[in-house]
Amino acid sequence: MAAKWIETLVGSLEQKKQYKRHMARMEALPEPYRGAARAFHRYFMYQAGIVDGNTMITMLGDFVDLWERAVADATPVRAIVGDDPVEFAETFVQAYSGRQWIDKERERLRKAIDDADDDNSEGTSA
Repeated sequence: MAAKWIETLVGSLEQKKQYKRHMARMEALPEPYRGAARAFHRYFMYQAGIVDGNTMITMLGDFVDLWERAVADATPVRAIVGDDPVEFAETFVQAYSGRQWIDKERERLRKAIDDADDDNSEGTSA
């Protein structure tokens, strides 16, 4: 019972373990792959806004897989990310269409405008 309560508060303990495993794999990459992967990871944490733990864990696992394959194939970093690393990062994140933190604010904005429109309609029909 207590474990379920704790997971409700802080998130899935299994997801935290998977995250730590993925991060350890990232840290094990040789340079320059490790540096590039770290930079993208930091960007993902700020830009992606994914709040669904399963989606985030899947994305991070796939991301580390990508870098491990690049190391194995000796693929240069620029050959993976292209000319614009920001475009690469944002395209990568779009492939993981989980719930994002901004979704709640988008819905809140839509509801506020709908409510304002309803209030305006009621006020002009009298």
